[in-house]
Amino acid sequence: MIRLILHGYVGFLGRAVRALAEERADTFAIAAGVDYAKPNYTAPFPAYERISDCVMPADVIIDASSAAGVLCVVDYAVHNGTNAVICTTGLDAAADALITEASKKIAVFRSANMSIGIALLNRLTKQAARFLYDEGFDIEIIEKHHNKKADAPSGTALMLAETANAAAGGNMSYVYDRHETRGKRDISELGIHSLRGGTITGEHTVLFAGKDEVIELTHKAMSKELFATGVLKAAEFIHKKPPGLYGMDDMTEHLQIGG
Repeated sequence: MIRLILHGYVGFLGRAVRALAEERADTFAIAAGVDYAKPNYTAPFPAYERISDCVMPADVIIDASSAAGVLCVVDYAVHNGTNAVICTTGLDAAADALITEASKKIAVFRSANMSIGIALLNRLTKQAARFLYDEGFDIEIIEKHHNKKADAPSGTALMLAETANAAAGGNMSYVYDRHETRGKRDISELGIHSLRGGTITGEHTVLFAGKDEVIELTHKAMSKELFATGVLKAAEFIHKKPPGLYGMDDMTEHLQIGG
């Protein structure tokens, strides 16, 4: 049995993780939930407004909250020797540094997107960019999300951009908005575009545009449940892992395609 602390259990992803964990009660048990919205939400497990108040022992802490809450979660995890799954995006350099430092003491699983399908898209992007950029293809990334998403571009779009850039040699420059630019597009540009509207769960497209042909790699998320599945897979994967920084590549080595 893997005991979980669910930080951000009131949010969309938190509720999806909770529901799926309850379905898999043979493997997971939610030891406690943490959320500042606790006074307005009841739960069948001990609940706290602040992670520092939590006194329930656990094997893994899952953060599904916001960038503002990650620092407290990482501090708590290190202090208690609890491995952590960080699902939150939009983190700044200070948070990145803290997570890297924490991974020297505990196991930290971090991914900009918890979908297995996105992990495969990322691998395909690597392979395509490695070949197509040298053939003169332009690379553009388009991401779409619901109108309540705060950060833009999405963490997943940035992850895909980093993958494409590295595969193309690492010298591309990210361009987020061209409305003030007067001039033709340079091959070294990597365009990243964000759309927000309605209830779109999440859609990411990596577009390779060459002479007389276009290749598009697209992933569409239809519900939050698919991310919850990835979160629990990550919790199961990182349970009892030694200190280190882990990600989707580590968990999905069986998806390896090429080098």
